[in-house]
Amino acid sequence: MRIDPDAPITFGVTGASGAPYAVRLLSALNEAGVPVRLIVSQYGWRLLAEESGVGSTEELRAATGDWSRVELYGATDRGGTPASGSAPSRGMVVCPCSMGTLGSVAAGTSRNLVERAADVALKERRPLVLVPRETPLSLIHLENMTRLTRAGATVLPAAPGFYHRPESIADLVDFVVARILDHLGVPHNVGTRWKSGERNLTPPPSASRLA
Repeated sequence: MRIDPDAPITFGVTGASGAPYAVRLLSALNEAGVPVRLIVSQYGWRLLAEESGVGSTEELRAATGDWSRVELYGATDRGGTPASGSAPSRGMVVCPCSMGTLGSVAAGTSRNLVERAADVALKERRPLVLVPRETPLSLIHLENMTRLTRAGATVLPAAPGFYHRPESIADLVDFVVARILDHLGVPHNVGTRWKSGERNLTPPPSASRLA
């Protein structure tokens, strides 16, 4: 299926730890001028409040910039626009993605609008990026991730790298958000990209003894 580059991205926020990733990703999508269909689950709102101090729609607006292209849907509204395969979309991201949500999407049970929208992305062969934040992973988690990968989804764990020498939590968050944007096909200037030869990344002798 042809992907319309001007169509909205569906963005689900669920109850896995990692609310700062969600806030930064929405901010980056707004900065890029990308239309967003936003769905926040009940536990997604709880995590936003606990981890990012964002306890309401108004506070999320204040933290993420221009909302002129954002449409907010209730997670219980299974008849919302993201539930329809005929609604134009350039893909979907669930960030953070709880293991309950991941398992439901893998099983095709669609208990709420986030899961139904992800099901639609798969059946319509649109990009689906799932950002789990869980450790360690059980065999059930791994099998669900494998099943979704085979179905066409991209499983992108919230696992920041360190080769860019991060100096703050914001740098670590940007690393993951940049990778998400790349897989959604959204041009951006978030984070620092790898450029071979720009830095000497060889650890000092004292650090090498710890390897």
